[in-house]
Order: sequence, then structure tokens, then C-alpha cells
Amino acid sequence: MVRLDELVKRARALAETGRRRVLGIAGAPGAGKGTVAERLLAELGPAAVLVPMDGFHLAEAELRRLGRHDRKGAPDTFDAAGYVALLRRIREAGPDTVYAPEFHREVEESYAGAIPVPPDVPLVITEGNYLLLDSHPWSPVRELLDEAWFLAPDDDLRVQRLVDRHVRYGRSPDEAREWVLRSDERNAALVSPTRIRADLVVDGDPVP
Repeated sequence: MVRLDELVKRARALAETGRRRVLGIAGAPGAGKGTVAERLLAELGPAAVLVPMDGFHLAEAELRRLGRHDRKGAPDTFDAAGYVALLRRIREAGPDTVYAPEFHREVEESYAGAIPVPPDVPLVITEGNYLLLDSHPWSPVRELLDEAWFLAPDDDLRVQRLVDRHVRYGRSPDEAREWVLRSDERNAALVSPTRIRADLVVDGDPVP
């Protein structure tokens, strides 16, 4: 069982290398990626910025136009090429602040230019389901990460987290479970094998 303070120590070491580093946190839907990333931010303070992959969700109107709205969250419902381009700009660490989009679950849309990444921030943390996919257009992401972690909690707990999340954002319990088992778990099956491309696999929830 990996301790959270061990993960913080590992992230801090990346931040102290003297140049811009990018840490990726991957895992299936509901794995706790955002929770771990937020804990790292709380511990590292101004030395780190979080840029989630979810900011690159396609807009609701575009998903409907493409006929993909009923499976939002699948790999082809993101602007993967835009995400890759942003990671490249972040790695370059030029003289200008880079702005990233931020996804707002309460409205199911992303806001452009919501997350500033100043040029002097040494560590950028990014988290999402598809960071380690080895297929177009996601495959370039892995080479842009200095280090990649894969979170693999208990599956029953992960599924219940997802159901609870969907209920919090307006679905009924039955609707939430149907969506999770039909959509989220299909994506989880795609993501789970990518753990072999991670530098660190965290089995079970990190221990506080």
C-alpha cells in the first residue's frame, strides 16, 4: 500500500530538479486521480499547477452534432490533439504564461483560459483517463510526461464513487448506475491495460 506522503515526496523531487517537469496521473474513471492531484497541490503550494485532461471535453453542442453525446467521456469525445499541443507548450516553459481550459461538471462544459500556468512554476500536474493510451491521437501524451502514475483502487469502490458523483450532479440513482455500467465501465476496460506504461502503479487507495 502506497502512502500519500510518499507520493508527495516523489512529486516534490520532480519539482526540485531545476527545470519544468510534467507529472501525469492516469487511471480509470473514479480512480481518485483528482483527489490525489489536489492533495499534491495542497502540499506543494506555488511550486505546482494542475491542468486536468477534462478541460478538453468537446462542447455539448459538438457532441450532439457528432452523435456522441450519449457516450461522453469516451476517447473520441475529447480534443486530444489540443491537449497534446497544450502539453508541448507547457513543456517548453517559454517566457509567457500558458492558459489551459477547465471543465465545470455542474454545467458539463469547459471554460477556456481558466487555468494560468506561469513560466516559473516548476511542476505541472495533469490527470485524466487516457494519458497512457498507445493509440492515435492519444499516443504522444506519454512522451510528454516526465513521470506517469496509474491509480488502481478496488473496482467496487471505484464504481460506487462514480454512481455517487453522477447522483450529486443531478442523475437519479438508477440513471447514475446505468450510465456507469454502460459508459464509464466501457472506458475503464480500455484504460486498465495502460497501467503497463506507467512509472508507478498505486494499487488500492493511497494511505493518508
